[in-house]
Amino acid sequence: MGILWTIVIGFVAGVIAKFIMPGKNEPSGFILTTILGIVGAVLATWLGQAVGWYNADEGAGFIGAIVGAIIVLAIWGFIARRRAT
Repeated sequence: MGILWTIVIGFVAGVIAKFIMPGKNEPSGFILTTILGIVGAVLATWLGQAVGWYNADEGAGFIGAIVGAIIVLAIWGFIARRRAT
């Protein structure tokens, strides 16, 4: 059930991140949006644990997953822009 919940939260976080940062070089589609959100949640958890906001057994919440997805989306857009030129 934990993996299914992570996928659902990841998808919603990815969709919200794409609404906040729309663009033409970002990934689209259900699977890529879900992966974007999941990677964002993992990134937010890792950063939060490194800074000391979360304990080792805690994960990032919904807002953290959205922020992480926005960071991943910004990195994706930066790399896509560099490859296009």
